[in-house]
Amino acid sequence: MTRHSGESVRDASPITQVKSAVTRWATGSIDAWDQFWFAPRLPHLLAVLRIFTGLMLLYSHLVLASDLFSFVGPDAWIDNEIARGLHDGAYGVPDWGRTYLWYLSNPLVLWLHHGLTIAVTLCFAAGLLTRITAPLAWFLQVMLLHRLTGALFGLDQIVTYSAMYLMLTPCGSWLSVDAWIRKRLADRIESDRRLAWLFPDATPSVAANVATRLFQLHVCVIYLFGGLAKARGTSWWDGTAIWYAAGNFEYQSLDLTWISKFPRLASLMALMTLVWEVSYAALVWPRLTRPLVLGIAVAVHGGIAIFLGMITFGCMMIAANMIFVRPEWMLGLMGHRFTGELESDDHLSDNWSDEELGAEIDTDEMAWDEDELVLEEDTGKSSIGLGSSIAGDYGVIDDEADTSGIDADLEKRAAQLDRSEQKLRAAAKKLKEKSSRIKGLESKYRERVARLKEREAKIKALVDRRRESKDE
Repeated sequence: MTRHSGESVRDASPITQVKSAVTRWATGSIDAWDQFWFAPRLPHLLAVLRIFTGLMLLYSHLVLASDLFSFVGPDAWIDNEIARGLHDGAYGVPDWGRTYLWYLSNPLVLWLHHGLTIAVTLCFAAGLLTRITAPLAWFLQVMLLHRLTGALFGLDQIVTYSAMYLMLTPCGSWLSVDAWIRKRLADRIESDRRLAWLFPDATPSVAANVATRLFQLHVCVIYLFGGLAKARGTSWWDGTAIWYAAGNFEYQSLDLTWISKFPRLASLMALMTLVWEVSYAALVWPRLTRPLVLGIAVAVHGGIAIFLGMITFGCMMIAANMIFVRPEWMLGLMGHRFTGELESDDHLSDNWSDEELGAEIDTDEMAWDEDELVLEEDTGKSSIGLGSSIAGDYGVIDDEADTSGIDADLEKRAAQLDRSEQKLRAAAKKLKEKSSRIKGLESKYRERVARLKEREAKIKALVDRRRESKDE
């Protein structure tokens, strides 16, 4: 039969072989597509990006607050009428950008709106009610972007699209106030679907993977079109673009004019940047080339942050490149013990496996009927002994011949119970250890929230001092 089947495959017509190959290719492609988009992913990396994005948004809003009416309101550098005309077609090609800030001119209303924006952004960064504050922080940022036309920078665009993708995910399930609340109210949250959605668990989800893939593709598009735009001119081919950046004292935080003595170095840096940006979208996906591509990204944007004075832009671009880092690798980098603490914090006891707890208990061994054991009401010993015989705990058997067989069976089951009891004791011990680690995590989270509040107070104090010095 096997020989006949093999001959049939060899004797198949070319058309049949092609159809079979196409079918296999199509099936494999569909499986790969599903795996790429819909395989569940851990949200831990997204939680880290939430903190980066939230703090950068908060910084931007605090900078605006230092001179709010120069950016919004009727007396801004670009007033409401002109800002609206830049979008509705009065001064050029119309676009879809709209904002209600075009119609706000009352100073009190503008301050209340900006205060609300800062409060929402702070909650988003701290991970408080992120299912609500994440989309709200993104919406308020978009409203500001459409009002601040002409006064925007790359940082504003990066934090906006980062917040847009993060709001689609359970990014508040780790390193957040939401995670702390979920731990404190675990029983109530697990019994209520709405609360379970509001305070998500840090478990793999399809939403985390879909948002990650969209974010990754967006980053690829940015680099691809940025590289193609550079390739259209001549300054990035002959190296003069590097000199233009080094010789621009407006952006220079360190003296880079020495690079004029090494024109070949400037040309090499320019060509490497050009090739890297154009090839980023292709080389960032294979595991072999991804570390090199991301390493160059850190070097390029780190250089922009250090040498050109654009610290916030450079740091946020490095954070955006982190979207290509697997969350498992990040957790592993933190150490095995810390990873275990994260798992216990996120999953509590519901998702611990029997191997982790040492409770590899055979449930079939414990599924006994009361009729089989026929326990007496007045038993002097526990039914789960510590290695002792429990034959005397059961009813009297008249047939001495059968008694020996029953005693042997009972002793066997008593030994099984003893082993199960030992495993349960080991599991209880590990549960206590995990409980103590959870308490340690709770104190760490409280310290982090306290540090964020202290940082906010320092920023507010700095803004107030600048205001006072400006008024004087």
